Order: sequence, then C-alpha cells, then structure tokens
Amino acid sequence: MVHILQHGMFISLRRTGVMWRHLPSTNHRLLSISHSILTSRWECVGKRRTWLLTGFISSSAVIAFWADAKSCPDPSVDLSSRPASSPATPTSIPQSKSTDLLPLIRAYVVYGLISIPFLVDHAPHILHHMLRVPFVGRAVDTIVRWTFFAQFVGGETVGDTLPLIRRLRYDNKGTLLGYSVEVDESVATGGSGHSTADGQSPRGVQNLEQPIHKHIVEEIIRSIDTVGDFEDRLARESGVEAHGTWIAVKLTALLPRAESLRNFSMYLVRTRSRSSELVPFPGTPNSSDLAILDRQHHIQPGSSLMEEDIRDLQELYVNLRRICMRAKERRIKIAIDAEYTWYQPAIDAFGHALMEQFNKLPEQKAWTKWLFFRPSSGVPQTELQPLIYVTYQAYLRRTLTHLTHSIALSRKKGYALGVKLVRGAYHPHETASHHSSLSTMSISTEPDPPVYTSKVETDTCYDTCVSIIVRAIADDIRSSSARPPRLGVLFGTHNWRSSEFVLQQLVKNGLAHEEGGENEPQTLVIPREVAERCTMAQLYGMADSLTNYTAARTTSPIPYVMKCMPYGALGEVMPYLSRRAIENKSVLGNGGATRERKEAARLIWKNLVGGVGL
Repeated sequence: MVHILQHGMFISLRRTGVMWRHLPSTNHRLLSISHSILTSRWECVGKRRTWLLTGFISSSAVIAFWADAKSCPDPSVDLSSRPASSPATPTSIPQSKSTDLLPLIRAYVVYGLISIPFLVDHAPHILHHMLRVPFVGRAVDTIVRWTFFAQFVGGETVGDTLPLIRRLRYDNKGTLLGYSVEVDESVATGGSGHSTADGQSPRGVQNLEQPIHKHIVEEIIRSIDTVGDFEDRLARESGVEAHGTWIAVKLTALLPRAESLRNFSMYLVRTRSRSSELVPFPGTPNSSDLAILDRQHHIQPGSSLMEEDIRDLQELYVNLRRICMRAKERRIKIAIDAEYTWYQPAIDAFGHALMEQFNKLPEQKAWTKWLFFRPSSGVPQTELQPLIYVTYQAYLRRTLTHLTHSIALSRKKGYALGVKLVRGAYHPHETASHHSSLSTMSISTEPDPPVYTSKVETDTCYDTCVSIIVRAIADDIRSSSARPPRLGVLFGTHNWRSSEFVLQQLVKNGLAHEEGGENEPQTLVIPREVAERCTMAQLYGMADSLTNYTAARTTSPIPYVMKCMPYGALGEVMPYLSRRAIENKSVLGNGGATRERKEAARLIWKNLVGGVGL
C-alpha cells in the first residue's frame, strides 16, 4: 500500500512539473508573485504580532514607571507635625538633583529589587551559593558590582572614594568614611571572625604574612592619612579648615577573635559597680572598666576571660591608641561604631577610655574664666574637639539613662563627649537572640529584650535624646564659646520627621535662625561654632532626597550634612550590603525601598520629559 501511494505521488509530481513547463511565462510570474504575496503576508502578520507584543510590554513598563513617578510621596506628608511658625516647607526648598541618568536608572533597578521581600531576606544565601558556581559566579559578581556595589559603596580603595568625597564637598556635604570589613558571626565564636562573601580572606590580604586584623588596622591608618592630605589640600584651596571627613572604626574587625569582646562584655556586666545596675542592659561604662588589662591584674577563677582574651584586648587597645594618635595628628575625627549588645559593654569601655584620653579638655580655673571669654566668632578652634565619638543606639532601652550618665561622667572627668546618635541596625538579631533558648550569643540576664519592641518607642527615645543633646550644646556655647566644645553630636537618621525635629530644636535653642523674605524659601543659617558641634548624616546611596533637602535648607561655613560611605573590595563589603538590606528594613524594606524607587523614577521622568504627566 505504501508503494502504491509513493508511486501515485510521484506521478502527480511529474504531471505538475509538466503542466508548469507548459504554462506561459506570464502565468509563471503570476504564480510566483502570488506565492511571494502569500509569504510576505504571513511575514507581515508575524512582524505585526511581534510589534504589538513589544509595544504592549513597553507600554506596560512605561505606565508602571509613570505610576511610580506619579505616586512618589511628598515629603511634606512626613513633616505634617512641622509647626505653623516655620514658613518653609520641603516643597518650597530647591533640591539638588542629578542630571546623570545612569545613577538614577541604577537606583531605580536596585530599589526595585530591594522592594521584593524574598530577595531581601534570602540575599546572603542566594549570593553565597551563586558566587561559588563556575562562570555563573563571574556574571553575578559583575551584576552586583555594577548595581548594589556602585549604589552603596564608595569604591574598592580609599583612593577610589576621593572623587566622590570631593564631589560631595562641592555641595557642602561631608563624608564619614569606613573600611567595611565586618565580623562573620559563623566564626565569631572560635575562628578569625573575618571573611568575605565567598568564604575567603579579604582581597589583597591572602598573601600577606600579617594577620587580617592587623592589615585592617594599617588600612584605617592609611585612610586617615589619605583623607588628612585631602583636607589639607582643600583647606589651602579654600582658606577654610572644615574637618568635613571623618573615619569610622568597627572594633570587631580589629581583633583576631571577636569572641574576646563578648567574653570581656560578660566580665564587665558581672563586675561593674552597683551604680550601673540602674541602667538597663548592656549597662553604662565606668572609668575603671579597662583595669583588667593592666599587666599587674590577675584573672579570678571562674572568670569569663581567658589569658588569650586579655592578650587580644591589650593588642586592641594599643592599636586603637595608634589610630587615635594618628587621627589627632591629622585632625580627623573618629566615630566608633556600635554593634551587637553582646559586644557593646566592651565597646563602650574602650570608647569612653579613648574619649577620656584624646578628648581631654584643658583645665580652666574658675577665677580665670572671665579672662578667656569672648563672643562667638567664625575663627576655627585651635584644638579639634571632640576627636572621638561613640555610638548611642536609640532602640536600646538603656539609651536615655546611658546618655545622661555619659554626659555627667564626661563633665566629672573633664573630657569632651562625642555622640553619634542612631536608631540601631541589629534589631532582628537582638530580639531573636534574646528569645531563643538555643542562642549562645546573648549575654543578657534580664527578662525583657535589650531593645524596644515597637518603632514608636524607638522614635520617642531618639527625639528625646535629640532634645537633651541640643540643649546641652546650647548651654555649652553660652557658657563660653572660646574654649573647645564639651559636647559634639552626629545625628544619623533617614527619618524626615527626626531630621526636621533636629532643625526645630536648633532654632528653639537659639543655635540657628531662618533667613528669607515672606515669599522666598526660608534658609536655616547655622553658625560655625554650632556646625562644629552638630552634624547630620545619612548612608551613602540611601535617603538622597533627605540629604539634598537638608543641604539646600541649611547654610553653614562648614558641612552640616554628611554621607556615611563604606569602601572595600566587593567580597569584603558583601556582609555590609546584606546587613543593610536585612536589618534596616525600615529603610530598605517595608516601604522604604519603594519610596526610594519612586523618587528615582520621578527624577528620571523629569530629566526625560520634564514635569509633563506628574
């Protein structure tokens, strides 16, 4: 049967060929044209479907993008508590905006990804595994480098950050620079405490004979020299010594084992005097906290400290003093970061000991005070104070009492208190560690967690601390502006209400005043002696609209607004990027990332088509 069908098909094809040969050439052309028309019609239909699909996708993307730009929240909504006596509103203040589309597009993509909760929560594990896959790891490395790394990190070396620092300074913004190598909690209880996203040592350290923590110490000193040279050149060019670049220091990165800080913290919690029991965990420091590091001191039986811990802590103190001495020589301020509460008692002890030594104020007898009093002037102080700042976390239940105790202690010991006030970045870990019966990290013996359970309590604590600090700064300036400051503060916040509250407090206490006509934007004038004592900061790559608004709203001879800028090789800063994504969900998740995405969309739209459609 198959052969018959094949034979019949063969005859049909032959007959078709004969008929084709006997047709006139005109008919040949007509049939060919008909076939071509049929083919071209199908091609047109296919192309039309492709165009329609592409147009639909593009239109949907444009509509979604326009919706983001259109729904960008007005900052004035966040400042509804602003008193009517202040005529300026955020929308009346000219805000600087980027005309370079590439950073704006990058910000839109990055915050679009961060808006996805699953990616935020599982980013460390996803990146950890994908970076280990051959070929795929390189592609992921490139993508992360040109998106998240470029958005939130200043560069791989301190030299890479200098163009960004100079660009910020042109807008009268300072920089808090930090070499962001963080402790790896998976090895904190026995390993070196340092690793990168792929489990390796930081780049550039593998072939060095010195341990990683010593390399980090040398890198911090190198960064002090680099920014010191930058500040000196800028002072020669402008004729103004601004001190607009600071250096951040993280203590767990300066030890071979972060466990030593935890053991020291347990020791301090158990042995501090009764007066510190009035302060909730993790307590407040005393001047005698570092006595255990004295070589004459012997460890008591049953102590949480081992001889190895003492050696590590002694080395840490020596390295911290080296860093602070170099900072004093180069006139660069140092900010010591806060960390988990199981490290914090030890960090507080080192921080206040360093302030007592390097923030020491010159003694002034009461009967000679009137000889040195002079009214406020724009002449910079001969001595840079405070030189050392320690971090106070508003989400800790102890913070109000701890701050009050610190101010009293600094007055008693005669040193300038440097305060870096933040809300806190470790809330999820703190609550989980306190409530987990399997946790081996928390050292608190109190029934309640060390952090507030609600954001409202944290916000209230932050604003109360702002009032206390600004009032103390006002008293310090009124008592005598000729001497070095007895108190300095860096307010770290991404919260519009808190930022505006700080400005309100400056005006209320007579530390700033508004200028401008009735129909003109009001500018807040901050004198130099106030800007030397009070600064505000946001993280690099985040809350740029708030930074730009505050910089445009205020005017001062030296930077009042700063950006906290980390730097380091990609593998070194991956823990920093992951922590910022997970633990600062009030900034990046839960609406914060959505707002940043919409603000980027709005700026892109304005750059492309102006205000049409908004």
